[in-house]
Amino acid sequence: MDFVNRHAEATIKRLTNSYPSVLVTGARQTGKTTLLRKVTDIQGIPYITFDDPMEETSAKTDPRTFIELHPEPCMFDEIQYVPDLFRYLKIEIDKNRHKGMYFLTGSQQFTLMEKATESLSGRIGIVQLYPLSAREIRGDEFCENFIPTKDFILQRNKSLSKIKYSTKDTWNRIFLGGYPEVIKGNVTPKDFYANYLKTYIERDIRKLTQVADESQFIQFITVVAARTSQLVNYQDMAKECGISEVTAKKWLSLLIISGLVYILKPYATNVEKRVVKTPKFYFMDTGLAAYLTRWTNPDVMKTGAMAGAFFETYVVSEIIKSFANNGEEAPVYFYRDKDKVEIDLLIEENNILYPLEIKKTATPNAEDAKNLYITSRLKNVSIGQNVIICNTDKVISVQKGEVSALAIPVEFL
Repeated sequence: MDFVNRHAEATIKRLTNSYPSVLVTGARQTGKTTLLRKVTDIQGIPYITFDDPMEETSAKTDPRTFIELHPEPCMFDEIQYVPDLFRYLKIEIDKNRHKGMYFLTGSQQFTLMEKATESLSGRIGIVQLYPLSAREIRGDEFCENFIPTKDFILQRNKSLSKIKYSTKDTWNRIFLGGYPEVIKGNVTPKDFYANYLKTYIERDIRKLTQVADESQFIQFITVVAARTSQLVNYQDMAKECGISEVTAKKWLSLLIISGLVYILKPYATNVEKRVVKTPKFYFMDTGLAAYLTRWTNPDVMKTGAMAGAFFETYVVSEIIKSFANNGEEAPVYFYRDKDKVEIDLLIEENNILYPLEIKKTATPNAEDAKNLYITSRLKNVSIGQNVIICNTDKVISVQKGEVSALAIPVEFL
């Protein structure tokens, strides 16, 4: 596999026709440069990378002259190394504003996004690129947001009717993750993730903050990976790593900023006061999480203690990717009250909530829908199709009391 077609390509082209500049951001090694160069090379647009120390120094020393020497249209790669360049891009855009002037990539999201939104507000379209989605890996051209309406389910049921579902394939995908170099087979997962962490700390973390003990930071990342899909508990994580809660909050923030971890907020609109307000977190790549928690192969993983957590993490990350690849923020939440009644995921669209339960089972039954009754407590909102995402090979209707749900294959994501 030499090149994987990315669904975000269409989004980049759409934004290019709407904005003077386009920024592709995300974690390291997600394929930002490869994707954007595919779009710009066709147009013969020059490419400059600030990974080159000479280019970085030149842009920092005299940014005005640098911009003059690299007239638009131009692509600037790893622009987070020269964040002050944004103000000069704004000047050039305002001189002669038109579409498709500048194409940018960058990894360190906090500094990058702060500068981009401050300087280029209304002048830039932004795409968040995550590791490859399951759709992209299997060459599925379907690229709509995952919103499990009955029409969506019928459409997926028809479009995937010729696919032979394999639990083994799903767990292999969970184990490998979605980083392009791993999927292409250019490097073993173990070697890739070991080097990835080293590069991440040396290139990103050191620029974002001072980490006195890098081995302790790696331990913290491992602790976070071992708790993927759980409620955030700074005290517990800090205790296990031998750090303060303040440091734990700071370090988790770094993982979120870097695009490695996603914070899922609880649904708190029109609900009783008994609802839990603590967010959950998910690793955005199950392959990296598997490496950190030392699972050696997918067969051991699917029967291990973390199987449910990995399956849930995989499902949530795939749903988030479906929105991100279309240039949208995923409208996703979860529900949990003080009685520990929980719905794994709520997707909101047009004042309709779609409740999702996520189960690794291949044989869904009524018990898997037992918590869905709780949606009756949500006020001033319509409830859409109840769904159980699992390893079934076909759509199945299940019922628990007065609550019915459709169990759908995880491949529908």
